[in-house]
Amino acid sequence: MAYNSKIKSKQVDELFEAVLALENLDECYRFFEDICTIKEIQAIAQRLEVAKLLIADNTYNHIEEVTGASTATISRINRALNYGADGYNIVLKRLGYMEDDKE
Repeated sequence: MAYNSKIKSKQVDELFEAVLALENLDECYRFFEDICTIKEIQAIAQRLEVAKLLIADNTYNHIEEVTGASTATISRINRALNYGADGYNIVLKRLGYMEDDKE
């Protein structure tokens, strides 16, 4: 069953196709440095780090200390992990930070 995104559009499809066309870290750095500000890239990287720490059962206080993320950001990411579109879970499983659910 296909995912029905709230942000789906032709432009977003083309953005995601562009990301999928990147072949290595060097190309990712080049593309994202052109398309995003440094702060935007750092914020996205911080969110992924927060997600990794949450699934490893770290406390909000520890995550705040390690990443500098606010408790509001940590809470938002925790909600996404538990009730979101499964994007974090897909990526974290593929990167080896989570095990696949065996149901």
